[in-house]
This record gives sequence, structure tokens and C-alpha cells, in this order.
Amino acid sequence: MTRMLMKLTGIGKRYGAVTALSGIDFAVASGAVVCVLGDNGAGKSTLIKIISGIHSPDGGVFELDGKPVSLGSPRDAIARGIATVHQDLAIAPLMPVWANFFLGKELRTGKGLFARMHIAAMRRIAREELAGMGIALNDVDRPISGLSGGQRQCVAIGRAIYFGARILILDEPTAALGVKQAGVVLRHIRAARERGVAVIFITHNPHHAYAVGDQFLLLQRGQSQGFFDRSQIAVDDLTRRMAGGAELEMLSHELTIRTPETEATGKDDR
Repeated sequence: MTRMLMKLTGIGKRYGAVTALSGIDFAVASGAVVCVLGDNGAGKSTLIKIISGIHSPDGGVFELDGKPVSLGSPRDAIARGIATVHQDLAIAPLMPVWANFFLGKELRTGKGLFARMHIAAMRRIAREELAGMGIALNDVDRPISGLSGGQRQCVAIGRAIYFGARILILDEPTAALGVKQAGVVLRHIRAARERGVAVIFITHNPHHAYAVGDQFLLLQRGQSQGFFDRSQIAVDDLTRRMAGGAELEMLSHELTIRTPETEATGKDDR
């Protein structure tokens, strides 16, 4: 049974005279994928920073588990089960997969002067957790730089879920990937959803969004263009709305090639 984990109502953010977000409403439930779409400058990054505790909104209500909250920092967000996987990833390229899985949260055995890293346990847990996400890596001792871009994204997703993420924010995880590797990431977004995690998938690719999304928030110049259930919108309409719809049609009309003959007749050369 799904339950509402996060709800944002009338969220706004200004930087001096610039309005980065205004009146944003959306919600995400456990076991659901909400896709936030928009072109560059739409406000996606600002929204991520608010949800992850980096910035506080200037207006609106931010609710977790049905109660208004004010996140003071990213550490506060993490403590409440909100994890963000950024596009550039926080990895140590030359360290093995298991070490990156536990980076900054290493397991230890023994006490005092005799304490040491519990490498065997970290290897086993990393292998088992990744396998549970459908990521088959028999050799977790290989440097993480030896994995494909899609596999590295999936390791970061698996790590976030293992360390207690209830709400997982994915910042453009498929942006720099080819078709095959993007497909790998999309499969693991579905796997996270099936494990009951609420996923907020930030992207500018409507086809990637529609492949996994349950709901869609469209942003343009800091304004919401709508918050839709999957049953309310088709991928073609999603693409058109994200591209600006009427603005795109007007631009297409302005760029129509004209010849001396059409200039004389006033008809477009189509």
C-alpha cells in the first residue's frame, strides 16, 4: 500500500530580483516515480536544492509524512530519509566498488586501538545489495572507474537505498549516457520503485521520463506547467508541453523559409 511521503504546496524561491521558482505544487508517494521535466533554466536545480536541504524556500509549505518541516541542511534531509544522487556522482574512481558503496560510512570491527575496517563484510553486503537491485557484479574489488556510466549510476542508487533512503532524488542520471546505458539506469529506477522507494527523477528527456514515470511535473522558467498522472497525458503531449507548445509553433512559423516568389505572393514556401 502506497502512502504520501512528501508534499510541496506553493513553493517559491527568489535570488535577489530573480524568481527561480513560483507556486510549485507536487507530491510523491512511496513506490512511485515522479518525473520533473524542464529545459535549462526551468528551475529543476533550484527544486532539487530545496528538497535536499541545501536551500530553504521563500514561501509555501513543505510536508514530510503529513507534517510541515523546515530542512536546515543536507544532513537534516538525509536524516529524514531524503537522498540525492547527483549527475557527477560522489565517487573515488580508483577505489574498488565495495569501498565506494560504503564511502564515508565504512563498517568496522574490533574496538579502540584494535578497530579496523570490516572489509569482508563490506564486500559481501555490497555484492548482495547490488544483486538485489539487479546489478550483477561478481568482482566488487574492481575499481569503480572500470564500470560503465550506467553501472556507476546504479551503484550510487543501490548505496542510497541501503543507507535508508525513502525518497530518492536522481539528478539527470541518463543525461550523459548512450541508449543502452540509459536503459540500464531506467530499469534500476523501476527496481527502486518496486522496493517501495519514492523516486524523484529529474530529466529533460520526456521519453526517458515516460518509460518509468507515474506522475509528471513540468517546469518552465520557474513556473509549473502542470502536474499530471500518467493516465492524464501521452508522451507526445508531454514532449510538446515541455518544449513550450505555442512558443515552439510560433518559432517554427518565424523560421519558415521564404523565397522571392513567396515574398511577392505572401505565401510560405512549404
